[in-house]
Amino acid sequence: MNFIEKLQKIQRKNRSLLCVGLDTDPAKLPRHLGSSKGALLEFNWAIIDATSDLVCAYKLNLAFYESLGERGWRTLKETLAVIPRNVITIGDGKRGDIGNTAEQYANALYDDLGFDAATVNPYMGYDSVEPFLRSDRHCAFVLALTSNEGSSDFQRLNIGGRPLYERIVRAAVKWNTKENLGLVVGATHPKELQPIRKLAPTVPILIPGIGKQGGDLESAVRYGADKNGRLAIINASRSVLYASTGKDFATAARNEALKLRDQIQLYRDKYFS
Repeated sequence: MNFIEKLQKIQRKNRSLLCVGLDTDPAKLPRHLGSSKGALLEFNWAIIDATSDLVCAYKLNLAFYESLGERGWRTLKETLAVIPRNVITIGDGKRGDIGNTAEQYANALYDDLGFDAATVNPYMGYDSVEPFLRSDRHCAFVLALTSNEGSSDFQRLNIGGRPLYERIVRAAVKWNTKENLGLVVGATHPKELQPIRKLAPTVPILIPGIGKQGGDLESAVRYGADKNGRLAIINASRSVLYASTGKDFATAARNEALKLRDQIQLYRDKYFS
C-alpha cells in the first residue's frame, strides 16, 4: 500500500482529517505524572489511547525528543510502537541538507524509526528532498508557507513576479513523480491556501496552525482538502495535548479532539457533499 492509499483509507475509516501533534513538553505534563523518566511516555500513551480512533495522523516534533538525549530517542521509538499501524505517522524535523546527508536523515526517519512521512525544508533544492521520495510508501511534506509569524521574512519574497512560496509549490509538483510528495501550508494563511491547492490539486497538504496559533479551521478544510474532501491533514497540538493539566487530561484531550474532528466533518459535509 502506498502512502496516498494509506492516508485515504484511514481518513475514510475514522471520518477524520485531524492530526494530533505529539509535541510533548516535559514542563507541561500534568503534575500527578511527576518528573520520572517514564512520565512523558505515559502521557503520550494515554493521549494515543484516547484519540487514535478520531485522527488520521500523529505528528511528532522531533525537537521535543532530541532535546532529552538518549531518553528522548527511546521515548520516541516507544511512542511510535503504540500508534496503530493504520494511522499515519509524521516525523516533523524539517530536515534539509545536501544529498548524501539527506539520505542519512531519510534512513533514520523511515528505516530506523519507521515514520510514514517527514517534513522537509526545500531551501537547498531537489537533491536535498529526493532521498525522502524514493519509496511511494513514504511522503515528504515540503515546507511551502508555514504558520509561524516569521514566515513572511522569506517565503513571501517576490521572485520574478511570484512569491517564493509559489515557486516552491510549482517545483514540488514537478518533483512529485511517485505521488508521494506533500506540502506544509499554515492555517494562518487562508487566502493563500486556495490558490496553492489549485496549483497542487492531488497532493496531501499538512496544515498546522489551528488552535493556539489562531488559524482558520473552516478555510483549512474548504481550501486545503482536495476535490473529494480528502488529502488535507489538519494538525492540532497544544490545544489537544493540554486541554487539561489534571488527572482527566486524557479525557479532556479526547473531548477536544472529538470536537475538532466533528467540526472538520461539518465543514466537509458543507463544501464537499
